[in-house]
Amino acid sequence: MESPKIVIEHLEPKLSTWLLFEYENASKLLKKNILFTNVKSARARKKLRKFGMVDLRSVLDIFPREKLLILDPRAKKALAPEDLERDVIAVVGGILGEHPPRGRTKTLLTRRAPAAKTRNIGNWQFAIDGAAYVTKLVASGRKLKSISIKRGLILRAKLKPSGVHEVLLPYAYPIVDGRPLISKKLLHYMMNVKKPEITWCNRPSSDD
Repeated sequence: MESPKIVIEHLEPKLSTWLLFEYENASKLLKKNILFTNVKSARARKKLRKFGMVDLRSVLDIFPREKLLILDPRAKKALAPEDLERDVIAVVGGILGEHPPRGRTKTLLTRRAPAAKTRNIGNWQFAIDGAAYVTKLVASGRKLKSISIKRGLILRAKLKPSGVHEVLLPYAYPIVDGRPLISKKLLHYMMNVKKPEITWCNRPSSDD
């Protein structure tokens, strides 16, 4: 079996609905060419087999650590196409974002693999599917600076009888066809409507 180019290391205690939607969207974006690792729960492994390959072992126990490239917001160097040449395996941490960030990728993954390379795709937090998508683009030869990214997503929906419901997602999102890359199922899950209003609370982080 050919090694997948992108691995998501599951690092949350359980497979929540939110996390499942991000994993599913990452799978769609990568056409199921993805491996989910460190999935200890047999029930979670069964769910994730719909979206790609699944292994209960950590990625650190499957591949030689010198072949791994860990996506870490606190890494000093930015990701470049040449980083993903040959047999390099890009590792995305399966961690839900927090505000302010606590650096859990470094704590739970990077520190355990000093022989692995580390790169950032910006010093801000991405959703898991967004990080996987940006990594895919860079692996195809795109330079990070050429990828349009925005931060600070505001979701609004008119709900009866409570009025307007608003959610702020203070994370970074790649822009695809003029819209933020975010799971449609996740939007519906958060807002209970199919098409919430989406606005930004920040300027683009890179050129459109």
